[in-house]
Amino acid sequence: MGNSASRRVGVGLGRRPAVRTAVWTATVRVALRVALRIALPVAVIMAGAPIMAAIWASSLAAQQATPPQPPASGGAAATTPASETLQHGRPPHTFRVCADPDNMPAANDKLEGFDNKIAALLAKDLGDTVAYSWWPTRRGFVRNTLASSNCDVILGVPEGYDLVLPTKAYYRSGYVAVTRRDRHLKITSLDDSVLKTLSIGVTQIGDNYTNTPPAQAVGARGMSKGVIGFTSFYSAADRPGDIIDAVGKGKIDVALVWGPLAGYFAKHSSVPLDLAMLPDTDRVTGLPFAFNLTLGVRRADRGLRDTLNAALDRHRADIDGILRDYGVPVLPITEPAAH
Repeated sequence: MGNSASRRVGVGLGRRPAVRTAVWTATVRVALRVALRIALPVAVIMAGAPIMAAIWASSLAAQQATPPQPPASGGAAATTPASETLQHGRPPHTFRVCADPDNMPAANDKLEGFDNKIAALLAKDLGDTVAYSWWPTRRGFVRNTLASSNCDVILGVPEGYDLVLPTKAYYRSGYVAVTRRDRHLKITSLDDSVLKTLSIGVTQIGDNYTNTPPAQAVGARGMSKGVIGFTSFYSAADRPGDIIDAVGKGKIDVALVWGPLAGYFAKHSSVPLDLAMLPDTDRVTGLPFAFNLTLGVRRADRGLRDTLNAALDRHRADIDGILRDYGVPVLPITEPAAH
C-alpha cells in the first residue's frame, strides 16, 4: 500500500481491545446489548468487544505509558461570580476541558478542532477561560482526566457512556462511505453488490486492530478479502486523514469512516469526494452506525450539567455553524434511549 498506517486485515473479533475514541467504545457497548438480545454466545462477544467498564477496571492496574502533559489554556475570558463556578467544584473563571492533544478534526493541542471551538464558545458564555488537561483517548483517559479532577468536561461523549453524566446531545453523526466522485460508485449501503469487487478501507481501534462496526458488518457479509485497515493510534507517520487520502489517491476504492473525520478531510481533499451516510443501524449485525454526542461531566456534577445544558440551548445555531464549517455530516438528534 505504500502507507505505514494501512495493512490488509481480517475482520473477525479482536482479542485484546484498546480504545481510540469514546464513540467507538460506546458503539461496541451498544453492540454487546444487541448481541445479548439476539442470544449470541457470550464467550464470543467477550472475546472481541471492547467494553469500557472492563477497560476502565484493567486500566487501574495498567498505567498508560505516555505521561500526562501539563494543561494549556485557550479561549475567551470574562468575569462571573465565583460562587457560580465554585458550586461545581471547579476553579473560578475556568472552563477545564479534558481532551486528546492529537485527535483532529475534533481537537488538538493547537486548538484547531471543532470541539476546541465549541469549548471556547461555551466558556465565553459562562464568563470563563478555557484550560485543557491533555491525555490520549486510550485506556486510562477518564481516570487520568475527569476522574482525577484535572478537568471538568469531556466533549464528544456518545450518549449512553456510563462513566460520565451526559448533557443534552449537541450533535448527531454516523459512519459514512467515502468514494471518489469520478468513480460514480454511489454506495449507500453495505448491501450494495459492487462492494464485493472493491478494496474497502476501515479504521481500526488501537495497535491490536480491533474492528469498528462497519468492519464487523463487512466481515459478516463475507467481504473481508478486500479490507484494508488504517490505525487510529496516530503518530508522525500515521495521521487521521490517511484513510481519506488513500481514497483520493486511488489506493482504496471506498472508505467506511466516522462521519466527522470523513467530512473534514474530504473537504480538504484535492480530489472531489462523495460521502454517503450509512443507515443508523446495520441490517445484518444490528450494530449501530449513528450516535448522539454529548458533553460528559462527573456523575456528581449535576449543577454543571444543568449549566451546560442551558448554554447548549443558547448556542444551538452557533454550534451547528461550527460543525458545518468543519464539514461534519450531521443527522437529526434523536431522543435519549430510556433506561
